[in-house]
Amino acid sequence: MKRKYMLSFPESTGDKPVVCELVRRYDICVNIIQASISPAMAGTMLAELDACAEELTQAVEFLAGRGVGVELLTDKIALREDGCLQCGNCVLACFSGALTIGAPDWKLAFDRDRCVLCRACITACPRGLFGISAE
Repeated sequence: MKRKYMLSFPESTGDKPVVCELVRRYDICVNIIQASISPAMAGTMLAELDACAEELTQAVEFLAGRGVGVELLTDKIALREDGCLQCGNCVLACFSGALTIGAPDWKLAFDRDRCVLCRACITACPRGLFGISAE
């Protein structure tokens, strides 16, 4: 079972191998999508955790016990296509490749399965056509 989480690391965990310990203890596959973590500083990590339901539950409890904030991401990015100018700003901001423009029609395509919820498209769109919707 794959789930996306936003992990918030307090300053006290910046120099500890929390993710390494998580993998060893619970045999979880961790796909780090985006991270900003430094020693002696607070940080965040957008990660996809892949394991059975029981191991995921234990892993979340482990992280919380170490002071790590754990937020399950269940939102989806929504796009109002009717006002799109095909400018490509969102495509340039989308590092996961969920947004593309290409031949033959040169129209914006959105592959929701590739979206990692980084929300870069929301700030990149000059017309404000992207937003968050509940799953």
